[in-house]
Amino acid sequence: MKEFFTLLKKGNKPSLTAAIINTFIAIMKGVAFFFTGNVAMFAETMHSIGDAANQYFVFIGSALSKKAPTKRFPNGFGRLLNIVLLGAVLIVGVMAYETIVEGWHQLASPVKAEGFVISVAVLAIAILLEFFVLYKAGKEILHEAGVTGNAFAPLTTSFAHLNRAKPATKLVFLEDLVATAGGVLALAAVLIAHYTGFLQVEGAASIAIGFMMLYVVGKVFLDNARGAIGETDEQMVNHIAHILSDHPDVRDIRELEVVKEGEFLHVEAKIEVDPQLNVTQADHLQDRLAEIILSQPSVDDVIISLDADDGETHWKHLSKRPEQPDAT
Repeated sequence: MKEFFTLLKKGNKPSLTAAIINTFIAIMKGVAFFFTGNVAMFAETMHSIGDAANQYFVFIGSALSKKAPTKRFPNGFGRLLNIVLLGAVLIVGVMAYETIVEGWHQLASPVKAEGFVISVAVLAIAILLEFFVLYKAGKEILHEAGVTGNAFAPLTTSFAHLNRAKPATKLVFLEDLVATAGGVLALAAVLIAHYTGFLQVEGAASIAIGFMMLYVVGKVFLDNARGAIGETDEQMVNHIAHILSDHPDVRDIRELEVVKEGEFLHVEAKIEVDPQLNVTQADHLQDRLAEIILSQPSVDDVIISLDADDGETHWKHLSKRPEQPDAT
């Protein structure tokens, strides 16, 4: 149990922050739905419950994925996060289904909700809180990608670097992007229904929110299915290939793999070097190359093997040098 709580300290902080805030938002929306019966509010309540539960799972999964390798699991637990996320999106999928069904009922048999002021106030507060979480997640994406920017960058530049973010951070960002947009949509539906009497708009908003949730389910599921299998990080392959090629003692790269394992990257490289190197020199070079690669963002494990240069060029697909990631 002590080890479990120690690991929790290493969990993804944006997901924990998002989980706590979404728990508060879910309670607030649930109380508002109880008193108003507003279908759009029901959709938002389901959305926030799903987000909060999902983000708690993500936080715990990200912490457990940092558990050190054991004799029984020598490759470590990096991909545990991908497995946890695959399970977590099922919760959002169920909530999305319930949201769409409830919206369809409102479209077919419109029911006027009460408590207009309560609904507007709760949705407005929820939008502000969800926007805060979205902004924080955007900042974390930029940090993980090693990118700096102005005050608006977390809401603009972060989209371009979404694939460089850790799986947990990406999930929080996508969920709260949809949550913020869903909150705005629900608020608009409540206002239209109240001032025009067109009650079906709340059902339409609920269905739209449900489908936005399904988009997150599909996106996160596919990303983490690839991660659980073991996906090559092409950008880091190119980046590390440049680092190795620039080293004066590296003659050629025979093989290079960079595989995503949860939040981490596993690197295996076979390098060709001067055949005249002695054992001590080769051992020192091997350690130095491993040290350089381990200093790169998210790289957690490196296996370097050396081979004598055979005079042929094996690594022929070195593309344009990417932007240098920030190792900090």
